Amino acid sequence: MLGWATNLLIVLASALVHWWLWKRLVRDTTRPGTRARRVGTVLTAASAALAAAPRILVPALGPDAGRWLAWPGYTWLAVLLYLALPLLVAELIRAAGWLRSRRAGRNDPGPAVPPTAAELNRRLFLSRTAGATAGVISVATTGYGLTSALGPPRVQRVPVGISRLDPRLSGLRIAVVSDLHLGTMLGRSHTERIVRHINGLEADVVAVVGDLADGLPAELGAAARPLRSLESTHGSFFVTGNHEYLYDGADAWVSELHNLGVRGLRNERVEIHHNGATLDLAGVEDVTGEEYGSGPDFARTLDGRDPTRPVVLLAHQPILATQAARHGVDLQLSGHTHGGQFFPITQLSRLWEPVVSGLGKVEDTTVYVTNGAGFFGPPVRVGAPPEVTLIELHPAGEDRSQ
Repeated sequence: MLGWATNLLIVLASALVHWWLWKRLVRDTTRPGTRARRVGTVLTAASAALAAAPRILVPALGPDAGRWLAWPGYTWLAVLLYLALPLLVAELIRAAGWLRSRRAGRNDPGPAVPPTAAELNRRLFLSRTAGATAGVISVATTGYGLTSALGPPRVQRVPVGISRLDPRLSGLRIAVVSDLHLGTMLGRSHTERIVRHINGLEADVVAVVGDLADGLPAELGAAARPLRSLESTHGSFFVTGNHEYLYDGADAWVSELHNLGVRGLRNERVEIHHNGATLDLAGVEDVTGEEYGSGPDFARTLDGRDPTRPVVLLAHQPILATQAARHGVDLQLSGHTHGGQFFPITQLSRLWEPVVSGLGKVEDTTVYVTNGAGFFGPPVRVGAPPEVTLIELHPAGEDRSQ
């Protein structure tokens, strides 16, 4: 459960946002003393409570009891977000109009004139139009986001050229999935669907790059059990994400996945022998593990290997690419970002992540970041659909036109 200080901040933030929404959607669109204003005020207060409740109560209730609050609460947060965005645009237009009128007043000062009934009616009409428009945008965008988040993941097929790849390794396929976020809102059926998509790719290696679950195996082990059915030529591998540590379950999940046939790579590497050639597959702990005495250790993971062999690194967070580049990693496979998950975070996350979604480059290391297959918080994805990726390795510059 969150600390009292965090809970207080959540309540205050919800109250502040809803006070502003009440002004724009209730006060400005209704007349004083009317039933509509009273009902709108009550609904606004209820909305403020519903918006704050998931982050405060769901962790304490657990996956089973918490889902009855999580689904309406987190969905409502998405509605509020896409309600607030168009209203903020209207706020900017309102501010621009106020500045124009203020300048006009300076140029032609005169006695203040109270607004006429016609002017008041005009303001009421404009406020109602803005509120209705924001409502339509919010419902439509949230509906689209729900459909995207809860629908099947798209399958991305991404060829990657590696300069020192042995030609015998050309065509090696790595299925990448991340951020399933099993928990209150996503369970066993979600895992089963992801496993079906991965198995349909006929991969040589399966990589699960962190944030498998929001909880412990004692609560969510049954939801992860379909991972036992993952199919690949050379095995399935897992690295921890920040959420495995946030729920103090990194050790427990690595053990649970080992029992399901998925090997955890905790600052270690394995050799993948394919068509008579060898690839180093490495995995490092998530950076959040540093707070628990087990963060990423690149020296332990990569020192002593054959430098003529290419190395593919599994690392949950893209920010580790800078260290990966210093250690000669050819390709880093990451998740964590969710591709931003929903607008406007899809754009804002570019300010702090070296790669948010898809292929990128950090020095000489190629980085691929998957959008992930689940979601965290609001069950919506806008501009960043869920995905499962098939990476296909080729020597850099190889003619693939045949």
